[in-house]
Amino acid sequence: MNSKLNIKEFLDQDQKKDLLRLLTAGSVDDGKSTLIGRLLFDSKKIYEDQLAALERDSKREGHAGEEIDYALLLDGLKAEREQGITIDVAYRYFSTSKRKFIIADTPGHEQYTRNMITGGSTANLAIILADARKGIITQTRRHTFLASLLGIKHVVLAVNKMDLVDFSETVFNQICEEYKDFTTTLQIPDITFIPVSALKGDNVVDISPNMPWYHGESLLEFLENVHVVSDRNFDDLRFPVQYVIRPTLYYRGFAGRVASGILRVGDEIMALPSGKTSKVKSILTSDGAVDFAFPPQSASFTLEDEIDISRGEMVIHPQNRPMVDRHFESMLVWMDEKPMDPYTQFYIKHNSHTTKAKIEFIQYKVDVNTLEKTEIDHFELNGIGRVVMTTTQPLLFDSYKMNRQTGSFILIDPVSHNTVAVGMIIDRISGEYMPGKITAFDKEAIVKSGSLISAELREKRYGQRGTTLWITGLHGSGKNQLAYTLERALFEQGKTVVVFDGKSVRSGLSKELDFSPEDSAKHLIRVAHLCRLLNDQGLITICSFISPDEKVREEVRNIINHGTANRFYLFHLNIPLDFCILNDKYGLYKKAMDGEIDFLPGINSNYDIPQAADMLMDSDTIEHLEPIFEFLRKQGIIAD
Repeated sequence: MNSKLNIKEFLDQDQKKDLLRLLTAGSVDDGKSTLIGRLLFDSKKIYEDQLAALERDSKREGHAGEEIDYALLLDGLKAEREQGITIDVAYRYFSTSKRKFIIADTPGHEQYTRNMITGGSTANLAIILADARKGIITQTRRHTFLASLLGIKHVVLAVNKMDLVDFSETVFNQICEEYKDFTTTLQIPDITFIPVSALKGDNVVDISPNMPWYHGESLLEFLENVHVVSDRNFDDLRFPVQYVIRPTLYYRGFAGRVASGILRVGDEIMALPSGKTSKVKSILTSDGAVDFAFPPQSASFTLEDEIDISRGEMVIHPQNRPMVDRHFESMLVWMDEKPMDPYTQFYIKHNSHTTKAKIEFIQYKVDVNTLEKTEIDHFELNGIGRVVMTTTQPLLFDSYKMNRQTGSFILIDPVSHNTVAVGMIIDRISGEYMPGKITAFDKEAIVKSGSLISAELREKRYGQRGTTLWITGLHGSGKNQLAYTLERALFEQGKTVVVFDGKSVRSGLSKELDFSPEDSAKHLIRVAHLCRLLNDQGLITICSFISPDEKVREEVRNIINHGTANRFYLFHLNIPLDFCILNDKYGLYKKAMDGEIDFLPGINSNYDIPQAADMLMDSDTIEHLEPIFEFLRKQGIIAD
């Protein structure tokens, strides 16, 4: 009976121990995985079968000579063991009598920056390793910058491989001073320096006799004692509602996780964005009914009044409100293999709220190795920079510096639904400073009827170049069939296309004109001006007109190209008159031959055969569009 009580007491005590989440980072061969393996080994947190496998694998795959390669406890991927590097984020759980730990062993290579961001997103503390022989190197600075970016308040610089520099105090102090100089520009409030030898175990779990000049704690002692509870924000109540619970007609609760602050029974609360207020009637957690809930607890609560609160809303104290805005500045980490498309409208997930968002512009990119800032127009994989964003619906947020939970978000690709980026909000930004604001230069352009959107931007947005494809040929040659078939094929490829033909234009725009050469010329010139305007907007226009006069066709070309642009391409359907007469759906040839109508090219008026058409086609090629698509790709009208 007593043993049962002791077990229960032990379990209760174990459950009450607080949890420390930490990550390790460092350059290749700095010994991150070895350090964690040694930590687990010396703290007796390895099972016998794991130890036997470790000893066996060390002889077969290890990189520590005759020593046990403790890195193999974490480097589980085949590629990791072959190369002796960490690629994936490895998580390990262990506990001591004082605390529970979750360790994220993150890769050191720059190409795996997103892996470190993922592993460190929930970390309270970062252990950054430096090789005592090399000191502070580029990778050390990069990992420290990323830790600062993630808002990690506690950093341990573990100077490893002290055994290889004869446990020199001078070497250790020089490295510490250089690191202090570098971190003065970063916002890391607590930095601790510990000299260790991960392979030999010096200062990992126990204080090493080889460094009597060091008077601090061992790494494990520090991890057990470092105070992280106060790192959480207990001042600003932020409770994003995830679910509305209605198990019965008499119970209506609101469930979620306390992001920050403390929710107490009797508190006056406000739901945003509705602004409705009430008082907390009861609170339930995994421990049952409680008087208060705090971060990071999951809880549900009821209110004294029947007010409508739904998923995505946030519960706060009325006198302490978050920022509510659609425009904000943020640090962004691009995590997708596919480069960023500046024109994509992403889904943004911020706590329990999801809406659409657009990256307005990139202020600068940060080189994670040198911390230099450069101007770019899009992000590649692992790119980090400062951006300005706009959301469709207002977000309820705090700065990431003040509140990691309400100051962070992810961006989701609207097509693949992959998470493409993570962001840390810096502050709101006034709409008057947005890039969409009309400047004096813009106003001058508007007065001159100039668009504020360049042709290059339109080309990127539509994936095409504004162009006119002018199809000429005798009546009945199949011009309309080609025009509308080509339109559908381009549309199916995501292109934006407009078709003009004689019948549709003459029914409206040229309704008052007849078919005389003079009026026909006016009719085609009107179409040319329309095409020019639409081409300026980045659209492809397909025109199906007999347009028999070579001089008029040349005038149309000049209007559409307006001087310099090469946007007019002439397609000639070289179809024999006999075939066209047989293919006449309206009986126009018969009427012309009977003298009932005038000005029908090929019968009672001339048709000037184009001498320099861009494409020449016959009846066999109308059905086959691939030569046309090959031509369009070659001319850069559509992408490959």
